[in-house]
Amino acid sequence: MTEVAVVGAGLMGHALALVFAIGGHQVRLTDSSVETLERAPGLMATALATLAEAGEVDGSWNRQRLSTAVLCVPSLANTVDGAKVVIEAITERPDAKRALYGQLQSLMDADAILASNTSNLDIFPLVPDGLQKRAIIAHWYTPPYLCDLVDLCPGPQTDPAAIVTVRDMVRAMGKVPVVFKQMVQGYVANRLQAAMGLEVQRMLDEGLVTPKDIDDSVIHGLALRMPILGVMAKADFTGLLLMQQGMKNRSYTPPQPKGYSEALDKLIAEGRTGVMSGKGYFDWGDRSPEELFRERDRKLLALKQALRKIGPMEGT
Repeated sequence: MTEVAVVGAGLMGHALALVFAIGGHQVRLTDSSVETLERAPGLMATALATLAEAGEVDGSWNRQRLSTAVLCVPSLANTVDGAKVVIEAITERPDAKRALYGQLQSLMDADAILASNTSNLDIFPLVPDGLQKRAIIAHWYTPPYLCDLVDLCPGPQTDPAAIVTVRDMVRAMGKVPVVFKQMVQGYVANRLQAAMGLEVQRMLDEGLVTPKDIDDSVIHGLALRMPILGVMAKADFTGLLLMQQGMKNRSYTPPQPKGYSEALDKLIAEGRTGVMSGKGYFDWGDRSPEELFRERDRKLLALKQALRKIGPMEGT
């Protein structure tokens, strides 16, 4: 068992606290927002109930056990005191991360590892000198109690032992770490998602398709094959000659990042920010975010369990 501190109790933070607790670690969770920290136990309990219902955790896990495995602590200093791994899961603003790292430099134990869950930021220029050797990126995907991928990146001065420690830790919890030699902007999965996102926003901005058209195309086309074949094995099954010819025949220029989307900006201006507001690209009705997350998790669990039995096709 390792003492783990999670700083940031929002969408990813509370879920990471749950993952490490189920993984056998003692966790302390904090957030600068009292409201966010107070909401975290309910969100964790809802996710835990879904996992228990699907048989993904043993029967001893309940809300009472969770409350002893994850302690919600208002004080940052008390949260990180004695922790061997400090997980940073706060907002993706460089100024906020830099300020937090400055605080953590004097609060963390001398041998504690700082692991940032950043999605895209290169955090290492923001990390003070005193933490550089112990700082890594450990990026998870939402919801982390269902998605097993964990991206691990060292900084220019990171002690390799820090990566090994966290790699072994997440692997022991049944997760799948991908270890990079250096910071790779967007890792693999986020780069692929970003490329897809550019195409999506372009088609929506140009009025070529609807959000449902896009999801139908992904769910009934791309997604069916990806869990079994991935991307590169799927290319082998398609045939590389056909891929080569397809590249030659492409008659349009892929979109370039422009930093905004008219369709996206319009939705946000209308208050349609996603499930948490009840509406985004789709109207989610009167159901609470907790209900929607629970339904999503149930469906993902059923799919994950089926895929576990099926297994992927793997080449060498």
